[in-house]
Amino acid sequence: MNYKTIISQVNSIIDPSLPLVSNLSNVSAILNQLENLNWVGFYLVKNNTLYLGPFQGEVACTVIEYGKGVCGTSLKEKKTIIVDDVNKFKGHIACSSLSKSEIVVPIMKDNEVKALIDIDSPIYNRFNEDDKNNLEQVALILEKIF
Repeated sequence: MNYKTIISQVNSIIDPSLPLVSNLSNVSAILNQLENLNWVGFYLVKNNTLYLGPFQGEVACTVIEYGKGVCGTSLKEKKTIIVDDVNKFKGHIACSSLSKSEIVVPIMKDNEVKALIDIDSPIYNRFNEDDKNNLEQVALILEKIF
């Protein structure tokens, strides 16, 4: 599936009148249609800590502390992080030994991170600037449900 279709689908299914978990569950299913992924999901921010949200894939880390791992670093720095080889990321939290590369995109509102899109791949160097730009567009769409 291509990003144009994904962005169109996300735009069409997001409904701010529905519970957050309902919206994010469907978006995780849409994003999971991208190629070469083994985990797609969300981490929700509460009191500067990340808590597991809706996802597609194996069992995942339930709580991630501020500044820890790729997700905690993205929360701290308020920016998208692409990791070509998770084994080379200092402090990487290995929720699955299958994951080789990762992208984490913050969902912002009022200059505050509300949640993260976290996507893992079983291959190295899976994510690039095109992924970053398109997933940041998805994050902008999701901003309206927070």
